[in-house]
Amino acid sequence: MFEKNLSISLLLDFYGDILNERQNEMINMYYNEDCSLAEVAENFSISRQGVRSVLKKCENILIEMENKLGLAARFIKMREKSSIIASELESINSTINNKDVSTKIHNLIKEIKDMVDY
Repeated sequence: MFEKNLSISLLLDFYGDILNERQNEMINMYYNEDCSLAEVAENFSISRQGVRSVLKKCENILIEMENKLGLAARFIKMREKSSIIASELESINSTINNKDVSTKIHNLIKEIKDMVDY
């Protein structure tokens, strides 16, 4: 369940703008603000089942977009590869005696880590 919530939350970051305003608010409340179905239902003056129905529809839309475009998967893969590159550069940097090269590599490592931690 926790992984599904993270997955939907990530997809929402990438594709949330394709949802209408009401859908976006509901799914944000549920997945990002950790509101219960009852809390979302109360906020929108609809039943819990109505909220659940909207959430399922939104989830399907987001998953369909990811299946078509693959942006979130590509992003995750790039983060993983960037982390590996940063680790390798740190390893290389520890064996270099040239201060100028070492400084350049150190700066690259910092840039990559900043990008990955974004």
